[in-house]
Amino acid sequence: MNKIRLALIAGGTSGEREVSLKGATEVEQALSKEKYEVVRYDAATDLARLAADARQLDAAFILLHGIHGEDGTVQGMLELLGIPYQGAGVLGSALAMDKNLAKTMYRLHGLPVAAWEMASKEHITDPAPLLAQLSLPVVVKPIRQGSSLGMSVVRTAEQLSPALATAFEHDSQVMVEEFIQGREITVGVLGNEELMPLPLVEVIPAAKYEFFDYEAKYQPGATQEVCPAEVDDSIRDRAQQYGIKAHQALQLRGYSRTDMIVRENEIFLLETNTIPGMTPTSLLPQAAAQAGLDFPALLDRLIGLAME
Repeated sequence: MNKIRLALIAGGTSGEREVSLKGATEVEQALSKEKYEVVRYDAATDLARLAADARQLDAAFILLHGIHGEDGTVQGMLELLGIPYQGAGVLGSALAMDKNLAKTMYRLHGLPVAAWEMASKEHITDPAPLLAQLSLPVVVKPIRQGSSLGMSVVRTAEQLSPALATAFEHDSQVMVEEFIQGREITVGVLGNEELMPLPLVEVIPAAKYEFFDYEAKYQPGATQEVCPAEVDDSIRDRAQQYGIKAHQALQLRGYSRTDMIVRENEIFLLETNTIPGMTPTSLLPQAAAQAGLDFPALLDRLIGLAME
């Protein structure tokens, strides 16, 4: 049997470069040497080589997080080169990456979200108009960053201006969102036409973390992850339905992972990841393993969905 010649695209130029490179190493180790011939490309330096090699490649596995990788740009290049790739296309990637547009799409499809407002740089010196629309505490987020980069929880009016300034260092567009105190869960979805929700994972950062920030995500031992999440069946079923509906609302394919907050009997959608972390201990692979797909089998499934 001929091996699948697979481009593994990682690295890139976003603030999540190191996370991407680490994940790519683990993906490459997990891929079957009998099934795949893997060629690595760093999106920061190797795009010309990727284009030159396009005719010899059967598929691509994108492991880029954040801007210029998860936002539809690399997906558009692969479309032009005629290389199949796993996960969301250009439109879905761009929609999911923009937290403002994603929340707008959630709301249009009847999915519950926290109230939010878009900030401008003028609000750094005069945040009063935002505080007139939203009650404290709030979360300040750059709309196109992942891994909680540039994100802050604001509990007093005095904290809002510096939080906005920090967020605007990471993006030209920033949202201010009502802070929902509750349990953070995440719901994975697999499939193209037929969608399968995965078991829920609950994320419990250590007490010193105000939210699931960059350090809590990547510092070993900083966060407890419970899979399957210990929630009522009604919460589980509704969260899985929401995960599928979010996937469809954002025009996604292949796989996704939607983060949510549970407050008593309410569920609020936060955001959807189109290229979730891909190490064996990342959240989506944990959920897939609970559903019977170990890490190599999950990678096989995603590449198969890309080539359908």
